[in-house]
Parts: sequence; C-alpha cells; structure tokens
Amino acid sequence: MKKSETIKEYSDRLFGIVNNIKLLGSDFSNSRIVQKLLVTIPERFETTISSLENMKDPSTIILAELLNALQAQEQRRRMRQGGTIEGALQAKSQSYNGGKSKKKM
Repeated sequence: MKKSETIKEYSDRLFGIVNNIKLLGSDFSNSRIVQKLLVTIPERFETTISSLENMKDPSTIILAELLNALQAQEQRRRMRQGGTIEGALQAKSQSYNGGKSKKKM
C-alpha cells in the first residue's frame, strides 16, 4: 500500500488483482484476501488490526468487517488532521452562548 493511498483505493486495486487471478481459474478465498490485507497495510492501522485480532480469530475475520474498521480509522485520522473536530467544538460552544458572540468595546 502506498503512503498516500486510501484503504478504498488500495482495496479496489487488490480486488482487481484478485479478480484477474480468479479469471485465470485459481481459487482466491475471502480469508486469503483478509490475510493479504493484514500483512500489507501500513503500521498506522496496527491498533485496528490488533483490536480485531483480540476480539476474534484472524481466520474468521470477515472481509467487509475489516475494510469497514480500517476505513473508519482512516476517516477519524483525516478528521483530526483536518481540524474538523475543532470546528465542531467551536460551533457547539457558540450554540451554548445562544449563537451570539461577545464583542469587546
């Protein structure tokens, strides 16, 4: 996985490869795809992988479940880096003041 690549882009690329392998007549199970994802994604997703592996046996992790967990972590990271949370907190703070800002004169 490239550093600038999203989980969606990477999984789409991986599924393209898997589909080509299946067209050649080889069997490529979802559990094998999960294993490939777990081994090839960057270290920044290690906490998500660890929590999934602690909850269940890695051989029973469902592909959709893994992708959803990884995309959720990626989205949270993007929100934190983009300052979205600060903006949300500021908006909430203004609503407690009745939407009025205090002006100093």
